[in-house]
Amino acid sequence: MDTLIPTSADLAGDQTVISRAEAVRPAVEAASNEIEDKRRLPPALLDKLHEARLFRLLLPRSSNGIETDPVTFFHVIETIARGDASTAWCLSQAGGCAMSAAYLNLPVAQSIFGSDPRAVLAWGPGPRVKAIECEGGYKVTGIWAFASGGRHATWLGAHCPIYQADGSPRLDVNGVQQERTMLVRTEDVQWTDIWNTVGLRGTASDQFALTDFFVRADHSITRDFEKECREPGPLYRMGAGTCYQVGFAGVACGIARGALDSFVDVARNKVPRGMKSPIRDNAVVQAGLAQAEVGLRSARAYVLQTMAGIWKDLAAGATISIEQRITVRMAATHAIHKAKDAVDFAYNAAGATAIFENHPLERRFRDIHTVTQQLQGRLSHFETVGAWMMGVDADLTFV
Repeated sequence: MDTLIPTSADLAGDQTVISRAEAVRPAVEAASNEIEDKRRLPPALLDKLHEARLFRLLLPRSSNGIETDPVTFFHVIETIARGDASTAWCLSQAGGCAMSAAYLNLPVAQSIFGSDPRAVLAWGPGPRVKAIECEGGYKVTGIWAFASGGRHATWLGAHCPIYQADGSPRLDVNGVQQERTMLVRTEDVQWTDIWNTVGLRGTASDQFALTDFFVRADHSITRDFEKECREPGPLYRMGAGTCYQVGFAGVACGIARGALDSFVDVARNKVPRGMKSPIRDNAVVQAGLAQAEVGLRSARAYVLQTMAGIWKDLAAGATISIEQRITVRMAATHAIHKAKDAVDFAYNAAGATAIFENHPLERRFRDIHTVTQQLQGRLSHFETVGAWMMGVDADLTFV
């Protein structure tokens, strides 16, 4: 087992891939105001992201993807989040969605992803949706929301419970209704602009609808990687859920890194009203900055160490275990909230400077508090982890 302990090189990831994100980050940061104002990733920035192939990080090599490891994925997303959180969120979401190619027949995966270098898949949940079996596929009706990156996507995924032609639920061997994700072209849906939010405004996580729309059977997948995955690589023995956790922890850590760096610049120069020296000379602020820094670094390191160790197991031929999934969930949720704590410190310590619209701290404060409101930031994940640790029945849906 000693050979599976991660080394410093394992924690560092693939520098060739990470350097692409570093090269693009200045353009991401330069576009951040436009992203915020227009609530979209601008075309010029999308061109650069596609040129760097950052939407293809988790796409199988068989579909012209990079098929990188999750440690590298974390570093890339974190790097982009330092420049703009919405861009990083879209890349993280698109990365997990691109893993769908591993569940499709190769010719279909090639037609969707392999033959189009700008292919992007986005999806979101829908509470009142259905797919009815018909000859050759399904008739799909419903409304789906929170489709992050959907406005620049080429394909959308519509998650649906499955019904038989007579209207009765299609059940699996355990009596549970089957669910599948239907892949449809973006131009085939009806959009509704709903994304007027506190933060992550540029993700354009809008709502889309379909009515009695036919989807071919081979354009549907189950996201259960143990049932239909055809790709043999270690990335696809882990499942997209784990990559989402790692990626969105990277978004949070990148936001926090940017916030602390911005705060240091403020603290060196700002003399608060009624004071005689800069913020940096305040002992309470000094201690607070150190605590925020160590909290962020340690939480980040825990994510990387956890994922690097699991990756060594997967690369050796294993499939991710429930215990490992639990550990990733714990580490990712912890990192998201330690990142929030770091941003909160920076925002509060900067005083009124941080309250102005489009100030880096103001935006990062809004963005991180939007991250914690999302599924990946739920504090209830710790309840799941604790219950599992003590042998109590736990809902592992989001683990």
